Amino acid sequence: MARPSGRSANALREIELITNISKHAEGSCLAKFGDTHVLCTATIEDRVPHWMKNTGRGWVTAEYGMLPRSTEQRMDREAAKGRQSGRTQEIQRLIGRSLRAVVDLDRLGERQLRVDCDVIQADGGTRTAAITGGFVALYAACQYLVKIAAMPAVPMTDTVAAISCGIVEGEAVLDLDYAEDSGAETDANFVITGKGGICEIQGTAEKTPFTEEEFLKLLKMAQEGCATLTAMQRKALKI
Repeated sequence: MARPSGRSANALREIELITNISKHAEGSCLAKFGDTHVLCTATIEDRVPHWMKNTGRGWVTAEYGMLPRSTEQRMDREAAKGRQSGRTQEIQRLIGRSLRAVVDLDRLGERQLRVDCDVIQADGGTRTAAITGGFVALYAACQYLVKIAAMPAVPMTDTVAAISCGIVEGEAVLDLDYAEDSGAETDANFVITGKGGICEIQGTAEKTPFTEEEFLKLLKMAQEGCATLTAMQRKALKI
């Protein structure tokens, strides 16, 4: 099968993780997965949700959104509609869960870190780019807290990254762009830590059910892809 991009089946798109992209945010990263560009910013707040007050523990949460012309046809802002779509809510919860999986909330102290992921340009894989870039922004914000002596060390237990895989025309492929994603027989997203732990798997048979053998092939591809992303995250953060 010839991929529209000309990539081999197990090749990532051209990836860039650009740090310090925002003047005001304590941590920031512009995650570029090919033509998918997501601006990730992390904000430190000296408060926690009311249900966590006086626990001594911190919290990490995320928000996700797409700009009106991030897609080929303009979409209305969700704020103009007065509510978030189910898709938006599902994705931002996924991002939050993925990031919290590698944060020691006790060591974070009684503060909240909010990670905003805004899709500037979409070409498939926006949620995986948001998780990968969101971690970089989050870690950078924690580095800032260490720099100002607000905490002794970065409270991370591991790194975390995410990548999409799928079965297109009967073949397993890594890091789908929109042209592939829209016609895939199977579409899956994998969230994997730097040590190889699996945080979350989302897999859907869009046309015909996939086999265990196909699933294991996708998992192996995702593990290799996330290992590459982890190395890029560490390089961007100088850790």
